[in-house]
Amino acid sequence: AHPDDIEFVAAGTLLQLKERAGFDLHYFNLSEGNGGSVSMSSEETARVRLEEARTAADILGATHHPPVARDLEILYTVPLLRKVAAVVREVKPSIVLTHSPVDYMEDHMNTCRLAVTAAFSHGVPNFETDPPTESYSDDVFVYHAMPHGLMTPLRQPVEADSFVDTTAVHAEKREALAAHKSQKEWLDHSQGMDSYLQNMDEISRAVGRMSCKFTHAEGWRRHLHLGFSAKDEDPLVQLLGDAYTLNTNPAPD
Repeated sequence: AHPDDIEFVAAGTLLQLKERAGFDLHYFNLSEGNGGSVSMSSEETARVRLEEARTAADILGATHHPPVARDLEILYTVPLLRKVAAVVREVKPSIVLTHSPVDYMEDHMNTCRLAVTAAFSHGVPNFETDPPTESYSDDVFVYHAMPHGLMTPLRQPVEADSFVDTTAVHAEKREALAAHKSQKEWLDHSQGMDSYLQNMDEISRAVGRMSCKFTHAEGWRRHLHLGFSAKDEDPLVQLLGDAYTLNTNPAPD
């Protein structure tokens, strides 16, 4: 949804896919992040955050795609869906990493919905995108990150289906997050975070403890394959090897 979301919940997995499986990485924030400041105007904030996001994408070795919306204006609408679907068709991803379907704010949840529908429409040639882009028929696998705070808005804990070991790439993930320098002031003001880097470290270790295996980790839940891929597969098993594990200790119902 916003510049720095990728670094918080997905950058470690992206780096592991690049280093272990040779994947090309693509970095797409839907919002320009214009609301993320108490000291800059909306326009200046958007300009600063765009440069920070481009720097972060460079650190990750990812192709950066420009934003298509503004903070608190990521809505599940057809015009915005056409723009997101166009990026999906341009990139032709085999794996899409996106937000949790239930998260602490609407921008995250609507980004998830848009990403899922855009991925679903990748093989639907009669769905028009903006700009017009050809559909493709290859399988697409969608994974959902852990929500902010590792719980739902109603404080219900969220269990991951699987975990990616990000220990070896944690320093690079942290470097990418540090590129979003403008966010320290904003997060300290809006969410009481002593340090956004420290907060990411703590979440990473908390998910690592959930895995019962890794020091630092990112947790994932796999979207149902129907409409996205021909087979019910989990490609991360083969791609990441011993850096990937399934949750064998789910919480009891």
